[in-house]
Amino acid sequence: MSKTTDHKEGRATVRIVYYTSKELADGSHPFMLCITKDRKRKYLATGLTLLPKYWNVEKSNYRDAIRKSYPEPHRERLVTALAGWEAKYSDAATTLAGTDEQHDAHAVAAKAVEGRKATRRVQLLAYIEELVQGMVKSGKLKNASVYRDLASQLQKFIQVEYDGATDVPFERVTVAFCQEWENTLRATGAVDTTLSNRFRTLRAVLNKAIATGVAKPEHYPFARTVAEKHKFSVGKFEVTTTKRALPRDAVRRLEALEPATDQLRLAKEVFLFSFYCGGINFVDLAQLRWRNLGFDAAGVPERLHYVRQKTGGKFTTKLLAPAAAVVVTYAPLTRTSPDGYVFPILDPQRHCTPVQIDNRLHKVLGMVNQDLKVLAEQAGITTPLTTYVARHSFATALKMKGENTSVISQMMGHKSEAVTAVYLDSFASEQLDAALNALL
Repeated sequence: MSKTTDHKEGRATVRIVYYTSKELADGSHPFMLCITKDRKRKYLATGLTLLPKYWNVEKSNYRDAIRKSYPEPHRERLVTALAGWEAKYSDAATTLAGTDEQHDAHAVAAKAVEGRKATRRVQLLAYIEELVQGMVKSGKLKNASVYRDLASQLQKFIQVEYDGATDVPFERVTVAFCQEWENTLRATGAVDTTLSNRFRTLRAVLNKAIATGVAKPEHYPFARTVAEKHKFSVGKFEVTTTKRALPRDAVRRLEALEPATDQLRLAKEVFLFSFYCGGINFVDLAQLRWRNLGFDAAGVPERLHYVRQKTGGKFTTKLLAPAAAVVVTYAPLTRTSPDGYVFPILDPQRHCTPVQIDNRLHKVLGMVNQDLKVLAEQAGITTPLTTYVARHSFATALKMKGENTSVISQMMGHKSEAVTAVYLDSFASEQLDAALNALL
């Protein structure tokens, strides 16, 4: 770019636009950032949305247009987030105009990103946002959600503890910082499993920051060995939970149950398919396509082949008769092509992007787990049923039949037998109980 000689270079305008031309699956419209320079525009997605009922079309400024009926604190957070976008790109526009160099809207966008990367070098929350964006781009939406949740919780703490600050440098994340944040979280009712998750994620952030040279290792607050008793220990949190597995007779009672609605039937068949197919988890089950099935000469499904989302491991397993029966039930409804989904959970026409798929799976999983509790009550099962109980029940049923733990471990896709042993805690307890009964 060259210096202008015959005129003063103008400043690009930056504004937030409620983009009604695009409607999302839930009926909301996205907020876009519009950069205008020399009558040319560039739109940037903010990732923020709002339902039309909360938008006042008669107002021109988003601060006024977002109706007061939009529940707090969501309204305040949305306005703050939009203001942050506007401020960041407005600053970039001002900086470029001040240099009096010819530039366009794309240059303003690039300048703002450049500033964000510079900020990331010394700021905790900005760096977490960089990690989140990288995860989203690579399709790791679950991880992105965990890190985004961490940033949200940290932001609340930082604002209170540091007089309204929006971020802190890495050197502020000390042992005292961690201890105070733990106290704050406990005051809100957070239990040890939640605390463990929060601090393990924060530790992962710091490890990544140190590995990439963003943070200095001398400020690291977490204990690496038992000798570092003066540092913050993540291992102190009690994270053991009661493992639940259904006895075989309870599974048979569920199997014999006749659900009253299609929604309850789906929940039942999701549970049973998982139980009979090696404890396949819900995310993998929901994304099975007809091409993942192998059929015999008579057209009966006999094998299942799939790649586990979590680990990337490849699985092939025999379809037992109960699992094959579930598949056959859905064939008239969903078997339109080899790429069609087996279960009527995802719609290829509506759930196309990773975000849309993730949101849909999260929603349906919640519904299925609620319906499983209804079915459990109807079947006289006292264990709180979830899709994950099917995975535990599968492992325990095989162990009760005398199967080797290493075989169960391989079928479940675990990296070691130690992981499988966690699933079999309930089995060990039952063995001890049986041994005590011999005294009677």
